[in-house]
Amino acid sequence: MKKRAFFGGTFDPVHNGHIAIARTLLEQFGLDEFTFIPAFHAPHKTRLKPTSAYDRYAMLCLATDDDERIKVSQLEFETPGEPYSVQTLPKLVAMYPDDRIFFVMGADSWMDIRTWREWETVLSLTDHIVMTRPSREIATDNVTKEIRSRVIDLTGSSGKQFVDIGNAVKHIYITDRVNIDISATDIRHRARNGDGSWKNDVPPGVAKFIEKYQIYK
Repeated sequence: MKKRAFFGGTFDPVHNGHIAIARTLLEQFGLDEFTFIPAFHAPHKTRLKPTSAYDRYAMLCLATDDDERIKVSQLEFETPGEPYSVQTLPKLVAMYPDDRIFFVMGADSWMDIRTWREWETVLSLTDHIVMTRPSREIATDNVTKEIRSRVIDLTGSSGKQFVDIGNAVKHIYITDRVNIDISATDIRHRARNGDGSWKNDVPPGVAKFIEKYQIYK
């Protein structure tokens, strides 16, 4: 049985923080693979028009081509009319029926989880990893008592490590191991305004792609 993590988002653009998340979680959870799933369009950002899905996919491929453990999926491109996690996760479970699947989300997504379509079903389909910042408390009173009973807190200075307790119950693991504060919105803003400092926040191949094809001009 392999352990696979999947991280969905717009990745507009993918940046060094995203790559740090992948590499850190690969180590902390002993994952065999970490896969980015770029959204064809984001159901929670209907007012915003993201960069072309194919450009975002290309940037993810450039950012991850030096680590065979990190993959990029076109799953949401194949069914662009089904952008919700409650539709995506059953497909992953069906694709990898013998493997353990972790779905990764940020702290903001966790706090907004009740706004997700069929959110309780989402939290029952796979294990989840919620990323938060060091020293930032993350609430669990936004979910039901049954779901709270499945939360495993790996944060803090106690040095607690992930312990594989099996796949019978789907757990929600909270980790603060990644501490990189980079904003894709800020990168786009700086790129549009001629502030070259944004290049320090993305992998070199991604910076060249953005410049060559004037993605944010």
